[in-house]
Amino acid sequence: MTKKANINFRFNLLMVFIYIIGIILIVRLFSLQIVHGAEYREQSNTRLTRESTLEASRGTILDKTGTTLVGSKIEFSLEMYKSKVDTDTLNQSILNMIDVLEKHQCSYSDSFPITIDPFEFTISDESLVNWKKANLLEENISAESAFLKFKDKYKIKNTNVQEVRKIITIRYLLSQQGYSSIRAVTIAQDIPREAVAEFSESSEKFAGINIVVQPVREYTSGNLASHILGYAGKISSEEYELRKNYYSRNDIIGKTGIEYVFEEFLKGKNGIKQIDMAVDGTTTAEYIAKEAIAGSDVVLTIDANLQKITEDALSANIQKIATGGFGKSYQAKAGAAVVMNVNTGEVLAMASYPDYNPADFVGGISQSAWNNYTNNEAKPLVNKATQNSYSPGSTFKMITAIAGLESGTINLNTTINDTGVYTKYRDYQPRCWIYTDYHRGHGFLNVSGAIEKSCNYFFYETADKMGIDNLVKYARYFGLGTKTGIELQSETSGVLASKETRPNLHPNEPYWSPGNTLQAAIGQSDNEFSPLQMARYISMLANGGHKVDVTIVKTIRNADGSETSRQEINQFVNQKLGLESQEEDNIEMNPNYLKAVLEGMKSVTSDSGGTAYVRFKDFNISVGGKTGSAEAPNNKVHAWFVGFAPFENPEIAIVVMVENGGHGNYTAEVVRDIMAEYFGMNTKNVEEDMSAIPYIEIMR
Repeated sequence: MTKKANINFRFNLLMVFIYIIGIILIVRLFSLQIVHGAEYREQSNTRLTRESTLEASRGTILDKTGTTLVGSKIEFSLEMYKSKVDTDTLNQSILNMIDVLEKHQCSYSDSFPITIDPFEFTISDESLVNWKKANLLEENISAESAFLKFKDKYKIKNTNVQEVRKIITIRYLLSQQGYSSIRAVTIAQDIPREAVAEFSESSEKFAGINIVVQPVREYTSGNLASHILGYAGKISSEEYELRKNYYSRNDIIGKTGIEYVFEEFLKGKNGIKQIDMAVDGTTTAEYIAKEAIAGSDVVLTIDANLQKITEDALSANIQKIATGGFGKSYQAKAGAAVVMNVNTGEVLAMASYPDYNPADFVGGISQSAWNNYTNNEAKPLVNKATQNSYSPGSTFKMITAIAGLESGTINLNTTINDTGVYTKYRDYQPRCWIYTDYHRGHGFLNVSGAIEKSCNYFFYETADKMGIDNLVKYARYFGLGTKTGIELQSETSGVLASKETRPNLHPNEPYWSPGNTLQAAIGQSDNEFSPLQMARYISMLANGGHKVDVTIVKTIRNADGSETSRQEINQFVNQKLGLESQEEDNIEMNPNYLKAVLEGMKSVTSDSGGTAYVRFKDFNISVGGKTGSAEAPNNKVHAWFVGFAPFENPEIAIVVMVENGGHGNYTAEVVRDIMAEYFGMNTKNVEEDMSAIPYIEIMR
């Protein structure tokens, strides 16, 4: 066969093949359209396929021991699609549906603005005017006449007025929210399993309904750690516009705390459920088209038991101060406490008082509950451990001591004679606290004794000689005046008093004066730090002056069993919170200087003349501590106690601050109770009669 003949043969063979395929297609098309056409048309008219979202379970938040602090529980919701049924069937189906809901005491959406018995409008005058403008109602129409108009509009034949209103309620809801064969309207939420079973067993009685399984946020421990955990709520319009590619309008999203910061990890990925319905609205089949993937679990560094003790001790202490339990009452209403691992920077407990219940925000907070929170002058929604800053008072004096020693201004043998009034400057002559009360000074003190006695005069003289720049250098090294980088939103930087910060804070008096240095040396002037910053500072004192990376997140466990690396967590948090890495000086601390400062802190709790001796004299663990009473605006005095234990081998640092708490000695009770829990001690509360204790022991 020639080459040309071969080509012709192949071409003819291809044409025959195409002809045969064409015949087959024609026969198949004839079968579909003519022979079985009626059958397939009937099937297509009696079956509708819809997609429903399978909501992913939100990730769990746990404490370091695995105790669940925030989880999700399963709730069932009832929704309704538009179906091809006549009006009488639809109305009866709605009535059947409400009968089941009321039988099981389920509430359902009711926004219809007319009540019966008696007939009254429940709509605002403005909305009523809008109704009339939209030709829904005539001028001066009565509530009863308007009700009957809706009855006619929805072609309701029932004569029982109660039943009529139930039908109108749902029909009105459907019309307002615009349901369709592919878009459902939620009728009721959190319905019990018994109701779900009844709907499922008699689905032919309920046209177009669908049961949705929803994971709902559950705060298992009430108010515990509320400022850490935060809360989640329905996505706002603004949030939705920013994230519409990843969220639907009814999604839940983290608003504050861990719920907010780790939203991207906690959210999970929704799946898809396919629903087949007949035209009468009954479900014929359901199957999962795409599995939902649960969100990641966030494991915190806090211990739930220690957290509870911390919160309870802080609350009891504030109430005791406010009711005169220490001999004199102060208007104490708020405070904070932080417990930190001195070596790792892990936050073991963190309390802010007053607190709130995150469960109030699940499903949307009521206006009355929101008003109660926002109108409370103690600001329960604010995390006072991280978001507020306060003058530290005498708890700052260890910084001045370290700076004086490290700069060579003083040494371990230096003694300064406190005469009561610092008279170096004619225009500013501050007094030591002991002179104010006893008209005398402390006499000669070294650095350890100055910390024990909380001698203002010693630190005035030290700071005046070394200058503010040295003081700022060491305060900054201990992290004061800078964010800790904790994984929580809106952390304050605080303020470190300095020549640089003064012009912005005092534009009318921008120049730094010697008096400013004296005040800064005892934790006053512009110095304001958060309790969390103070906990980092005390941790560094206790661990030998080594930097710590503050954290409240232990790890993140993903749905596939893997864990997110620490580097990835840090990068994510820094980007989410807009944190920038800062260049920090690395200062090698002289261990002998640190030892002298810490010995002074030990004397505060162990020597009879120490300002917190009465709180720890019978304690079984050696404690280093420092009291502080910081003057604040409006004649308030914030009470501080900072401490660490065990003194010989420190493990934890604790900081407590009570707004307008009077004296730092009072807050030492909180630290004692927290340490007793941490070290497994069964200690009795020291309920001393404060009137029998010399006043010198409870000052600063």
